[in-house]
Amino acid sequence: MEFKPGDIIRIKKNGVWWEGTVMPREDRDYITLKLKTGYNVGIKLEGVERIEKIGEIKLERQKPVSFELELKKDMPLVCVLSTGGTIASSIDYRTGAIQASYQAEDIIKAVPEISNFVNLESRLVFQEMSENLTPKHWQILAREVFREIKEKNPEGIVVLHGTDTLTYSACALSFMLRNLSIPVIFTFAQKSSDRGASDAFMNLLCSCIAAGRSDIAEVCVCGHATIEDNYCFVNRGHKTRKLHTSQRNAFRSINDFPLARVFPEGKIEIINRRYFRKDKNREVKLEDKLEEKVALLKFHPGMDPEILDWYIERGYKGLVIEGTGLGHVNVSNTKFSFLPKIKRARKEGMIIAMTSQCIYGRVNPWIYSNLRKLREAGVLYLEDMLAECALVKLMWALGKSKEEEEIKKIMLSNLANELNPRISPKTFLF
Repeated sequence: MEFKPGDIIRIKKNGVWWEGTVMPREDRDYITLKLKTGYNVGIKLEGVERIEKIGEIKLERQKPVSFELELKKDMPLVCVLSTGGTIASSIDYRTGAIQASYQAEDIIKAVPEISNFVNLESRLVFQEMSENLTPKHWQILAREVFREIKEKNPEGIVVLHGTDTLTYSACALSFMLRNLSIPVIFTFAQKSSDRGASDAFMNLLCSCIAAGRSDIAEVCVCGHATIEDNYCFVNRGHKTRKLHTSQRNAFRSINDFPLARVFPEGKIEIINRRYFRKDKNREVKLEDKLEEKVALLKFHPGMDPEILDWYIERGYKGLVIEGTGLGHVNVSNTKFSFLPKIKRARKEGMIIAMTSQCIYGRVNPWIYSNLRKLREAGVLYLEDMLAECALVKLMWALGKSKEEEEIKKIMLSNLANELNPRISPKTFLF
């Protein structure tokens, strides 16, 4: 028998009956059922004793709720741009699949409390899960944020984004939007926004409060600070990393303190006073050129240094290495030494930068003799910069200049608070 998604069937195999709703499948040898418990089970059709259809799910489309955004004269304007991701997704209960389907307005309708704090305008920029994004998407997003600033003159901008590559996008906008005059706040959800346990609503509410009512003028990430629904952190975008696959307080500041706590009741508590202040008289500049031939390489014991030949021969212009500890790779006189390949890459004009796998702390080429050998070979040590930030910044620097000394100067300049001159031990425990 042929079954379509939504059919309710019973299958008997090995003397056991299974009952559930048919889900889409690619493998014709198996059938996948969604059980009443909500779990899925895959059953191999070979050896099935009996199979019968007992019903089907008929979906009735609901009429959309009429909703009109009203602008209030005494409220700051916040522009919300949606790019997809879990915060803009819903579950198709017929198949159990999660799809990016909500535009920003759909989410705002579900969080009417926002109207107590800010006026909102919203639109869709693109609709992609974040793992599908490329540097070209960063450029599109930077241009659209720049356009909102120029045309709408808002107090702040909120970007709805998937979690998995959110910090790469935040890093990109931190460098592409020079002289930023208002906050640009990225926010997210770990659970889709049509689920009762979703973190999307408080994240969006607190992000809009931070965008419209704080004096921060940086690219930030705002979301749950704890697993409770009590308050959110505003973290500096390029000093933030996703540190948990699924927990709602997944994003943490690295080598830095969060800038602020934001409460859903509207209160903002500044934690870290080292930030750029809002000044709407500043003229924002868009510098969105990128060199995409840049890669990120994580060193591991026994790694074959010939991997660098692959990048050299394909014309890569830059390479960021995540070294161990203070910035180590193997430089001993063995077949595993990276020095000969690094010297070859440098001779070919490739910029090679070093960050640490440790996440916290900074690299330092002066502690050990092996580190000094790497520095002498031309490796650029990037202080406490996170690897994803280093990758994006190197793309941006190579987009601005082809002169090696100018690129090095850009990489070691603290343009957006991406380098912390003094790391407090407390940031590691915060």
